[in-house]
Amino acid sequence: MTLTPARTGENAASGAQSADTDTAGASARRPGGPRALRTAGGRISFVVRPRIVSVYAGLLAATVAVFAVSLSVGEYSIPLPRVLWALAGEGERLDLFFVRDVRLPRAWVAVLVGAALGISGGVFQSLSRNPLGSPDIIGFTGGASTGAVATILVLGGSMVQVSIGAMAGGVATAVLVYLLALKQGVQGYRLVLVGIGINALLLAVRDYLMTRAELTEALTAHIWMIGSLNATGWGEVVAVALACAVLVPAILALGPRLRLMEMGEQAARGLGVPVQGTQVTAMLAASALTGAAIAVAGPISFIALAAPQLVRRLARTSGTALLGAALMGALLLAAADLAAQHVLAPTQLPVGVVTAVIGGSYLVWVLYREWRTGNA
Repeated sequence: MTLTPARTGENAASGAQSADTDTAGASARRPGGPRALRTAGGRISFVVRPRIVSVYAGLLAATVAVFAVSLSVGEYSIPLPRVLWALAGEGERLDLFFVRDVRLPRAWVAVLVGAALGISGGVFQSLSRNPLGSPDIIGFTGGASTGAVATILVLGGSMVQVSIGAMAGGVATAVLVYLLALKQGVQGYRLVLVGIGINALLLAVRDYLMTRAELTEALTAHIWMIGSLNATGWGEVVAVALACAVLVPAILALGPRLRLMEMGEQAARGLGVPVQGTQVTAMLAASALTGAAIAVAGPISFIALAAPQLVRRLARTSGTALLGAALMGALLLAAADLAAQHVLAPTQLPVGVVTAVIGGSYLVWVLYREWRTGNA
């Protein structure tokens, strides 16, 4: 009698496993569906989704193309073959100067800052399970910019000090928002609403600091707050590259946990995910990465909001795609900076103006979709 339930359980488990195998096989055989791949020994297996791979490859190729164009065009136009020679350290002196000393660091800053903002936006949208849960909406960008402005106006800080101030402001804001939103876990809409309130307070503090500053310092801070990649050099490239090298791998390592948490905190706990620890670690890492990006380029808006949602729709994924958000963010900011430099040439626009126009239109579209689906 005691063996019958056990045998029944084994049969059920075997049947479920067979059904899963059949389903996986059908998916693998379906054109464009997921494909299960195994190593030669069969001990390691993983799923490859051709659509996601093609979308990511397309984003990478488009970013490389925009990167190349940004090195070539300008008042002093340089054909692409001569750009390649200049990158190799050969060619005319003017080619070397414009490519390696002027355009190349700016292009790298655009790509790295865009990737940092994109992946940070993906983290916050995953935690809040809300398309509006991006750092520039829920206060983390405001905290980082307030920290940077305070460093500029009060301390007259250098690039390193401004970076530290921005990262400290972003992390402190993340801790404050998390503690205020913490009530039997962190719910998405509560996180967004608390973040919006904190963002309003931080903007008031920042504006007060501006009124107490000297005219020259206030003008410098005001130009920085618009968001611009003008006059960026290799120092800025190194600063944001170090932040990405340290924080992006840590965030990507949290990706599987974040995807499980998108199913709900109770389901994630049932699957062994340390929910609160993952929330705190992800928020701190994403806030620090946002602060590092803002310290270099200023509070560039809407990249973190739009990039995760756009790549999610292109790849048709059910959860947040952090690597895709980074690629999309890099492409968006690189393209926006290219447009800012040449749309009204010879006048150069701050890149924050271009991203605000694009992102504002996207935000209106997101709100309209939320209203149509009854979520707003």
